[in-house]
Amino acid sequence: MRLHDRYLFRELLTPLAYCLGGFLVFWIAYFFFSEIDTMQEHQLRLWDCAEYAIAMMPGFLILVLPIALLLSLLYALTQHSRHHELTALRAAGVSLWRLCAPYFVVGIAAGGIYFAMNEIVVPRCANWTEEILSRHVQLENNPKAKTHFTKIGFRTTHANRIWQIGDYDAVTRIMLNPNVTWMTADGSWHALNAARAGRTNNVWIFTDVKMFMQSPHGSLVPAGATNLIAMPEFDETPKQILSNIKMSDSQTVRGSRSADIPLKDLREYLKLHPDLPRDDANALRTKYYGRLAAPWTCLVVVFIAIPFGAQSGRRNLFFGVAGSIFICFAYFVLQQVSLAFGMNGILPAWLAAWLPNLFFATTGTILILRTR
Repeated sequence: MRLHDRYLFRELLTPLAYCLGGFLVFWIAYFFFSEIDTMQEHQLRLWDCAEYAIAMMPGFLILVLPIALLLSLLYALTQHSRHHELTALRAAGVSLWRLCAPYFVVGIAAGGIYFAMNEIVVPRCANWTEEILSRHVQLENNPKAKTHFTKIGFRTTHANRIWQIGDYDAVTRIMLNPNVTWMTADGSWHALNAARAGRTNNVWIFTDVKMFMQSPHGSLVPAGATNLIAMPEFDETPKQILSNIKMSDSQTVRGSRSADIPLKDLREYLKLHPDLPRDDANALRTKYYGRLAAPWTCLVVVFIAIPFGAQSGRRNLFFGVAGSIFICFAYFVLQQVSLAFGMNGILPAWLAAWLPNLFFATTGTILILRTR
């Protein structure tokens, strides 16, 4: 590593640390002000409140990391330009691309941190948050990462089956108060209401069952009762059921936040449900590719910041701040429009997710090539 590389690293990482620290200070103040009612409602103690804030912090950090990187890059580059340091390095034979290599390294490293936090840390912290909130006051629904779930429901699309389960243990594979409604080959609806169900030899066995069938008038009427019944036609595996629970618990398919659904859950759900309705499939695939594209935002901001900050001449420092605000706003607008097009099938899911990154990276590359 050359001397100027170490210098540029230091001059970038210092304002980056200050930016992240400043964002955290404002967030902590806002967090305790906005969450005080929640903490009081769940009877959290002082240490519980501190844990709650720490558990919520990673979700905030991944939101501000690209913004903090953009601000720090513009600040560092503007300072170098004002003191003609970049001009001196380029006059010494260092190309602009080689000169900015430390910034690209930081962008890639920040993207890796973003991905790891979004896929590993944030989901675990979400479970930690639920555990903290349920320490002194029992929550109505158990955290979705646990093996015990209550009051859940989901639909198996390919078989037209609707499951309503009062209580499910993913380890023992025991259901309490399951209610299943399904459509038969002749187009009529049937239902069963049981006290208990378990998985034996890859078949769901229901006990204390009341059966219902569709009457000529369209309503479900009692069709008998039995102590024990096997339903081999119910081909939902425990793995599929757990996947359905996670997705329905997050209120996915159309409306959950991206941070709520890790890539592995999205990938598994799409693999287990290849026959999803078109709207739901578009929404989930767009969300999947969006999570893959999100970490690369950290590298894209490097492409954008270099031409904005590396131009020669003495400029006011607030030019960089104003520029970063405009860039963030433009990126956010394009991202939301693109994702909306993807979820509604107007654009392919992969293109809708990657379009903002491709557009800004291409624009930044063209501007870098034109920078003197």
